[in-house]
Amino acid sequence: MPLNVSDPRSNANDQIAHAVAVIGRSKHRRAVFEAIYFGKKQSKTVDEIAAKTGLPAKRVLEEAKKLSSNSIVSQTKKKGKTCYGKDDFFAIQKGKIISFVENPRKLKNLPTKTNPRLGGRKIEAFRLRRQSFQASQVTIDDLDTFARVNRVSPSSVSAFAMSEKQFKTGVMRILGDKGKFQDWGGEKNDLCTTHLRYQGKRRTAAFAFKGKGLKKKLTPALMGKNGDQIQRLFQTAAEIFLLQYWSQIDDSVLEQMQMNAKVRSYADGKRIYYGIIDGQDSARLIQAYPKQFKKR
Repeated sequence: MPLNVSDPRSNANDQIAHAVAVIGRSKHRRAVFEAIYFGKKQSKTVDEIAAKTGLPAKRVLEEAKKLSSNSIVSQTKKKGKTCYGKDDFFAIQKGKIISFVENPRKLKNLPTKTNPRLGGRKIEAFRLRRQSFQASQVTIDDLDTFARVNRVSPSSVSAFAMSEKQFKTGVMRILGDKGKFQDWGGEKNDLCTTHLRYQGKRRTAAFAFKGKGLKKKLTPALMGKNGDQIQRLFQTAAEIFLLQYWSQIDDSVLEQMQMNAKVRSYADGKRIYYGIIDGQDSARLIQAYPKQFKKR
């Protein structure tokens, strides 16, 4: 399945192929996609989409969820009602996407990273060895740098919110990293460090921190303005990629991290490690290193 591995404004063909793959042969998903992108209205409620497609509201929610989890549409709340909105890029490319959905064979002629073409001729294909993809999930308990966390039982703590800046500062103190990292909208990561130790070795690690500004389960759509923060994180020159959030993290986030780790592993020709630090593990880390997370 093609991956959404970069900003939609670059690698446009890859993004089109990604959208086509997500919609697939599902008539209901296509109908929901077309309804959301129909007309000038930027977003529509579930009831409006249901009226346009003739589908039950429950079915609309199921299909729209698949689209939003893959960053094809955005999900918001307005006056207590769930709404799904357009992405500017996909709004422009809607016609092309639908044409490929109707005739998937045409997609073979679209040059992408996974289907490159040169001078109108397809480049000779080759089979990838299973060993080409070396992606392994790690937890906070696996990392040598955070060894004290193993003394704190998950059942003994409860998740609580802490500002992104305070948590990041605490992690840097544990790492012994005295660098300065200024946050800005287009950054690839919130912290890139060579001070993390794993399996007895120093490793380059990239962190993404999501602060207490969010009040619900973390999904890919909530990560960055374009829902592309995971992809940008994996563009960092690192071998360990970690995502931290003060509350629950949806399975779809971990799935996207796994897929991006495989892509990065193939590109770099080495094993890539990825993992999440949810609210409970964040609380365990704070309890294990109270001095480092204390405000000064």
